Amino acid sequence: MKTTPADFVRQVKQEIAKITWPTRAEAWQGTIVVMVMCLVLALFLFAIDSIFAFAIKQILSLGGH
Repeated sequence: MKTTPADFVRQVKQEIAKITWPTRAEAWQGTIVVMVMCLVLALFLFAIDSIFAFAIKQILSLGGH
């Protein structure tokens, strides 16, 4: 059974009416959580990168002596 364009638009409007948008406070809370998690991930990756860089420098310096 094919859906007519009018039926499709009607169904889309019904689905949009079901959406519950976050409040301003919820949006800010979500934004802060995302920013904190990005900071934590950046610090973690920086630490891992520093450890690997140190280890590689140590390994490469072994052959120089």
